[in-house]
Amino acid sequence: TMVHGQLFERAGGSPPKRGIVFDHGGPPRQMLLGWHYMDYYSNAYAVNQYLASQGYVVLTVNYRLGIGYGHEFHHPAHAGPAGESEYQDVKAAGEYLRALPQVDPARIGIWGGSYGGLLTALALARNSNIFQTGVDLHGVHDWPVGMGMWETSSARRPYEQSDSKAAMEIAWQSSPVADITKWKSPVLLIQGDDDRNVRFHQTVDLARRLEKQGVRYEELVLPDEIHGFLRHASWLTADSATTAWFRRELPTRGP
Repeated sequence: TMVHGQLFERAGGSPPKRGIVFDHGGPPRQMLLGWHYMDYYSNAYAVNQYLASQGYVVLTVNYRLGIGYGHEFHHPAHAGPAGESEYQDVKAAGEYLRALPQVDPARIGIWGGSYGGLLTALALARNSNIFQTGVDLHGVHDWPVGMGMWETSSARRPYEQSDSKAAMEIAWQSSPVADITKWKSPVLLIQGDDDRNVRFHQTVDLARRLEKQGVRYEELVLPDEIHGFLRHASWLTADSATTAWFRRELPTRGP
């Protein structure tokens, strides 16, 4: 499958450089070759440009489920809670960065928000051997809980009763928390505590699981903020924390 993306890199500088993969949210979005028409992704574009200016090689990946590449690409089999097949595109992006001659293959990070946070968490849980650190903004970490699949009332089940048990098992195996025992890489978790799209419990639960596993993590909680932060100060805080995290965990070399 051909997967498209954009590579951000400052001219000059001494290799080997640190690499960072960016996963957009949505997931039916498409990162563009310039400023995005949606404020959320314009902020992400600015962060990626800033990281590149600081000496990182940043790859934004337009993974399957996104728009702009045809019906089959937009509607892949076994995606999301039905198998997370689109994660292979994110993993491939990390492997692509590792293969670039100017990138240190042992110094690859990943970040994203919302669905991009989910994919960031999957990357760190499944492939800490590829991704050494990450920043997860308000991601889903437990699909069954996020979809209300554990509800006992049959009226609230998203699947027929005969399919619900199998669907819950697949959704669980598609979740980052299912691979928590393999998670080794440090992570920064960011979320507003009044998030109406992804419940704040998703971050709280993941933090407790990481603590139990002995994985190093930090939390940045934005009081009274929703999913797409409303205040400029909140974006500034979150984006500054993201870049500071990578400067600390993946320090650049040379000018």
